[in-house]
Amino acid sequence: MANAASGMAVHDECKLKFLELKAKRTFRYIIFKIEEKQKEVIVEKVGEPTQSHEDFAASLPAGECRYAVFDYDFVTAENCQKSRIFFIAWSPDTAKVRNKMIYASSKDRFKRELDGIQVELQATDPTEMDLDVFKSRAN
Repeated sequence: MANAASGMAVHDECKLKFLELKAKRTFRYIIFKIEEKQKEVIVEKVGEPTQSHEDFAASLPAGECRYAVFDYDFVTAENCQKSRIFFIAWSPDTAKVRNKMIYASSKDRFKRELDGIQVELQATDPTEMDLDVFKSRAN
């Protein structure tokens, strides 16, 4: 259950919510937080399907790291409706070094638990995950 490198476990709710987002499209996004006392990754917040990229960006704390998954809908040049599931490793410059290290060391294992991620982004400030970045990485 726990990762030998960082000692972080992944709460079952993380996987269940991700499967709902992937299969049923129940959510637009999910924000995950590492609960240091329990040494596990938990679901901090989910975004309703009607919520936008702006709502998602506003949900990420300015001074703390988070993991997030965002279901990005777009239309291709051939006018086809498509969707990509983005994994975002949010690590703002203002976060404490310890916080950044814990998230960095747990990221790969946590990402492996979420089967179906199509695009990964590493963001240290909001401009690195704005809508234009999503558009350019989706195709």
